[in-house]
Amino acid sequence: MKKSLIFSLLILCGVAVHAQKRSDQQPVTYEELYDEPYAINALFVQFQPIYGELWKANVNAGFGLEATYFLKDQMSFRAHARKTYTRKFDLTRDIAHNNSDVDNQIDILNYFEFGATYHIKDFEESSKTKMYLYKKSYKGDKWAARVPINAEIPCKVRKIYGARLGGMFFDTAIDVGRALEAQDETIAIYTDQGLPATVVDNGEEREINIFTSMDVKGLYVGGSMSWIRNVAVDFDNKYQEGVDDLILTAFFDVLIAPAITVDDVLYQGTAYSSEDLKTSMIGFRAGLDGKFNRTLSWGYGGEVGIRPGLKGQGFYALVKISFPVYSTNLDYSVEAFGK
Repeated sequence: MKKSLIFSLLILCGVAVHAQKRSDQQPVTYEELYDEPYAINALFVQFQPIYGELWKANVNAGFGLEATYFLKDQMSFRAHARKTYTRKFDLTRDIAHNNSDVDNQIDILNYFEFGATYHIKDFEESSKTKMYLYKKSYKGDKWAARVPINAEIPCKVRKIYGARLGGMFFDTAIDVGRALEAQDETIAIYTDQGLPATVVDNGEEREINIFTSMDVKGLYVGGSMSWIRNVAVDFDNKYQEGVDDLILTAFFDVLIAPAITVDDVLYQGTAYSSEDLKTSMIGFRAGLDGKFNRTLSWGYGGEVGIRPGLKGQGFYALVKISFPVYSTNLDYSVEAFGK
């Protein structure tokens, strides 16, 4: 009985799939509206209402602003800044505010970056893209309940092999206890200078909690590859227009920070040097950025790597969402002809 029931269900599923194929998966024709991967906007300004970063030194979340400028097919420039929403989203600073036994003023996390990409090779080649077929009648539950079908459309793709160079600056709160543990060190680097190893808290003796701040100034050098499509077609069969105008960039950078400053620990009017904390001036990152060639749209980005700073505290993973992304070609002139 069970085998018969299973067999019947399989037949019904096969009939349903075949019926959907017959009704939905008929060949479509289309008219190309444009296919111009070099005709993209020159300036993109994107507000990032949310980013999240799992950084071993300081887990944080906040907002940012980013701008990208394409200088024809020669170079592109990028500037980026971000900071946390409030102290609660700057985890190490918040812990320091509630638990620190020293007198240091703890820095708010800020991050700034500016750089350029030189187009070593900027070329165009034939490609294909998949576009989903959508009708207005699919709105709401009908679209959610169906398996989307797509059509493969021949198009051009612009590829850019780039060389990247830029500068960066960031500052952050530091949990010295966690940093010492990651470096297999002890609080002796401070107690040997005279800092007490313990404090009395509510009549009980416990180990002192030490927090300070760090700022890092450096540069990055690396490479990137970008894929740019800018194609639109008009489908028949009452399907809506299909568009693929994604600008996608993958990159890899080596991070070099020759200027790393860890603030001395201040306790009851005395400064205790942090120079014995181990730092690392070399790091790396790999990431992906995407946005669309539209006047108003959205974008995304992410990266993972090892950041220069305190040794053993560099690993991080970052995700950014951009909305809105405003873009323009910065060309407001028109041709004029004499009568």
